[in-house]
Amino acid sequence: MGEQMVFKRYEQKYRLTREQKDLLVEYMKEYMVPDEHGKNTTLSLYMDTPDFLLARRSMEHPDYKEKLRLRSYGVANKDSTVFIELKKKYDGIVYKRRASMKEAQVERYIKEKILPADTQILRELGYAIHRYEGLSPAILLMYDREAFYAKDDHEFRITFDENILWRDTDVNLTSKIYGERLVDKDTVLMEIKVANAIPLWLVKFMSAQHIYCSSFSKYATAYQMHITNHTQKGEYYKYA
Repeated sequence: MGEQMVFKRYEQKYRLTREQKDLLVEYMKEYMVPDEHGKNTTLSLYMDTPDFLLARRSMEHPDYKEKLRLRSYGVANKDSTVFIELKKKYDGIVYKRRASMKEAQVERYIKEKILPADTQILRELGYAIHRYEGLSPAILLMYDREAFYAKDDHEFRITFDENILWRDTDVNLTSKIYGERLVDKDTVLMEIKVANAIPLWLVKFMSAQHIYCSSFSKYATAYQMHITNHTQKGEYYKYA
C-alpha cells in the first residue's frame, strides 16, 4: 500500500478561454508555484450502477452526494500506482477519501471486494462499494491538467484542465487516450480548491476578466452526452 489521504475543502469551478488562462498563469506567478509534476494527462474512471444512480443523484443537486472513481496520472499498467477515491459533498464542502495501490490490486478490490489492507480509509471505500449494487466502471474522463499551489498556503490550489475527452466503452486506465470532446477545444476548466477564503488578488483578477463560478461537472456532462448518444441511435434509454 502507498500513501493515503483525506481532504476537506471548498471546490469552485470556472470555465475560461485559453487566453484568460494564459493571462491568469502569468498574473499569479507572484503568488503561486507549479506542481512539481508539471503538466500531466489525468485519467478519471467513474464507477456507477447499471442505471447510473450516482450520476443522476448528482444532477439533482442534493445537499449530500458522493462519487466513486479510480484515477491515474498517465496511462496505467498492472504495476502502476493508481488511486481509488470516494468524493463526498455536503453543504458545499468537499470531503475526499483517497488511497493508492497497484492497478492490479484495484481491479481485485472492485471485482472481488477484497481489501488489500485493513485501514480506516479502505474500510470506508469498501462500505461505499458494497452499498451500490452492480457498481462497475461507467465513464472514463481524460484531460491534460496543470496544478499550482500558493507559495504561502499549500492547501490553496488551482488546477487547469484542457483537452477534456470522455468515453463509455473500453473504460479502464490501461488503454490509450481517445474519446469524444466534452467541451470546446478552446475551453479550459479551472478549479479552485481552498480550505478558507479565495485570496483578494484572485477575486480582483476574475472580476476584471468577468470570470464567474460555474456548477459545471465533468462527470454529469459526460453522462448527459451518453444519454444523448443513446437517444440519437434510436435506443430506448429508460433512465434518461
